Amino acid sequence: MSDKSAHSNYTRATFDEVMVPNYNPATIIPERGDGSRVWDQDGNDYVDFAGGIAVTALGHNHPALVKALKDQADKIWHLSNVFTNKPALELADKLTKATFADKVFFANSGGEANEAAFKLVRKYAHDNFGPEKSEIISFKQSFHGRTLFTVCVGGQPKYTEGFEPLPGGISHAEYNNLQSLEAIISDKTCAVVMEPVQGEGGIVPATEEFVKGVRALCDKHNALLVFDEVQTGVGRTGHLYAYMGMGVTPDILTTAKAMGGGFPIGAMLTTDKIAASFVPGTHGSTYGGNPLGCAVSNAVFDTINTPEMLQSVLDKSAKIVARLEEIGKKYDVFSSVRGRGLLLGAVLNEKWQGKARQFIEAGWQHGVMVLVAGMNVVRLAPALNITDEEIEDGLNRFEKAVASIA
Repeated sequence: MSDKSAHSNYTRATFDEVMVPNYNPATIIPERGDGSRVWDQDGNDYVDFAGGIAVTALGHNHPALVKALKDQADKIWHLSNVFTNKPALELADKLTKATFADKVFFANSGGEANEAAFKLVRKYAHDNFGPEKSEIISFKQSFHGRTLFTVCVGGQPKYTEGFEPLPGGISHAEYNNLQSLEAIISDKTCAVVMEPVQGEGGIVPATEEFVKGVRALCDKHNALLVFDEVQTGVGRTGHLYAYMGMGVTPDILTTAKAMGGGFPIGAMLTTDKIAASFVPGTHGSTYGGNPLGCAVSNAVFDTINTPEMLQSVLDKSAKIVARLEEIGKKYDVFSSVRGRGLLLGAVLNEKWQGKARQFIEAGWQHGVMVLVAGMNVVRLAPALNITDEEIEDGLNRFEKAVASIA
């Protein structure tokens, strides 16, 4: 091995040499993790409130997940969808038993799960109503993935600039504004797509009135309701899926992120009637439903889907919110703290508009990892099993970080 590739020589500068410049990562290079703690190459430790962007829902190095991965690694990794496999059937069985859904399609990511959902709503409408019923409505500030189709359904124009011509037949209403949706929905609408809590758009929960109104408008116009639960799913809000706490059932639900606890996997869930439009050959995925991913996801699902775990998410949430509000008041930085469960956003006040990134960077300096959700919201999405001690230590570090800039 040449000196050039020796381990100690990999730094943030290596990224600039060898990686496409679409990310701007930290100078820290994390090397190992345990629970909600991470250590970098230099041995510094950090409390992880970022959770790999709501992905590592059981923290790092969780014994049940490590065991599932190792056990399956000794058996079979990949087959393709010419065959099926036991871990995939087991996981689909669990997902359908625990939710409204009858059928599951496996993918590798949230973007792919959404791509499948958006193709399915058009195919279903085409099969059942004809080709005119093809329009998709989603909401401004929403985020649904990075493929060309999903980024267009997303409501943030900055992500589509320079990629024109864009897929058509997509429009955007105002989130939490029923009149705005009512004004554009019609019998040509095949689906309304929404996040129960807007994630990248600033951690904005849907109001109960809004979500029920959206469901009613979809029913009135024979449009399907798609819930993008990529970020809110698998226990994040204190329910297995957020829709379960909203008194509304979608027709299609997408899930990923926490579903694999860090192993790439996603899924689209729907009913028998709607699933019937995906006949053999209409859609597919080489890796989707591979035994390795499904084995890990089974372990994640079994660990999170218990009344105790889901209740503890709500208890921990209340603790974190109270402390964040206290920090916000003390240093005059946050106007409010919002979200559901362990998907939380501390909203910067007038004085701090546009400066969310400063809080992330100060966090790194003080040994805590947090996220942003846009320019004006500091986002926390820690592991659902984060301990009280890790919460306290992390929030103490976060307070020091805030103090250092405020």
